Amino acid sequence: MTSRKEESDRLVHEVRSILTNYKTLLMSTVSAEGVPDASYTPFVRMEDDCFYVYVSGLSRHTTNLETTGLVSVLFIEDERDAKQLFARRRLSFDCRVELIPRDSAKWKDVMANFSSKFGDVIELIRPLGDFKLFCIAPESGVYVRGFGQAYRFTGAALENFRHIDSVK
Repeated sequence: MTSRKEESDRLVHEVRSILTNYKTLLMSTVSAEGVPDASYTPFVRMEDDCFYVYVSGLSRHTTNLETTGLVSVLFIEDERDAKQLFARRRLSFDCRVELIPRDSAKWKDVMANFSSKFGDVIELIRPLGDFKLFCIAPESGVYVRGFGQAYRFTGAALENFRHIDSVK
């Protein structure tokens, strides 16, 4: 029989594997008027376990991030790889958002990671004045690995996995 610690360690390993293999995230934002917006963007994940996105100020999601400071992030198994479309593996986070000032050391550090991960395109968009860098800090989330296999967790470091066994 698997111990609670072993199961939690296995879940953390699965989630970290998902986060390592994805280059973009899906995000859901909402305007000040309550209008929802679904979009995506490339990201980097830093040692602080936060996601960083570099997005154009011309996009609705950028305005929404600045206005509300909230975002929901989703990673979902590709349809082609799913054994069952009703039970695709997925990982979602409820997050807080913070704008990173362009002249800060953090901005330079994160942008260096963007360059390493995405190459020359970053050098093209880095100087564009409408682009903004945001830190997306996970507060809690849900990992679904199949029917009857859903788990809540807290924090960016994926603490306190707990099986969801009822609708609340």
